[in-house]
Amino acid sequence: MNNLIKEELKKKYRNATDKLILLDYDGTLVDFAPLPEKAIPTEKLLDVLAKLIAKPQTKVMIISGRGYQDIDRLLGHLPINIIAEHGAMMKENGVWKKQIIDNGSWKNKILPILNRMTLTCPNSFIEEKHFSLTWHYRNAESESGYSHSRALIYILETTINEYSLKMLDGNKVVEIMTKELSKGIAVKNLVEQNKYDYILAIGDDKTDEEMFEYLSHNANADSVKVGEGNTLAKYKLDNVNKVISLLEQLSQ
Repeated sequence: MNNLIKEELKKKYRNATDKLILLDYDGTLVDFAPLPEKAIPTEKLLDVLAKLIAKPQTKVMIISGRGYQDIDRLLGHLPINIIAEHGAMMKENGVWKKQIIDNGSWKNKILPILNRMTLTCPNSFIEEKHFSLTWHYRNAESESGYSHSRALIYILETTINEYSLKMLDGNKVVEIMTKELSKGIAVKNLVEQNKYDYILAIGDDKTDEEMFEYLSHNANADSVKVGEGNTLAKYKLDNVNKVISLLEQLSQ
């Protein structure tokens, strides 16, 4: 994204009267860490978010795959709206509410498969959330982690169809959840409730592509992919620091 595009985004934001900013967390607002709990927000990020939240006619929404208690621990002290677990939970006006019904009985079938893979792939680990299961291989040896992830995806394909689940092949993670969950669906529900005349969505992972795809049909929306790789987003930023810099300019 060059300076000309940045100026255009800032102009659109300033001229709009009802604005929505959608921000992924990991890989977008903070760099990835060996363990999810280590990816904590910087003071600069918290300051920028606080200023953005305080801007008139601006709704800031964190939209993350993280468990709701986890993301609340990191950002919940701010008066910020949050969508967690790809849309399963939403926090608005300080109150968390479930957005889907899922008793999680399918986890009894999936967990043993993930456990077996963890035993054969050193330094991989499982993260259990309320509405999803995630197998992380970020800390595993690169080649081994990738090959094990391909094997896991192959093994899970039959099971996820049987239980009406979906699998996300993310940034060094494989995540399993009910088909009802999607950042795209969550954003659709959010946007249909209001007539936003400007939307800015920023994310880095394959899960964010669902959000970008939905917003690609909205003339008032701009989308930004963080990092390398193919994307449905209109624009790209190189890294987390560039994201925070852009948000800082919007917050002024």
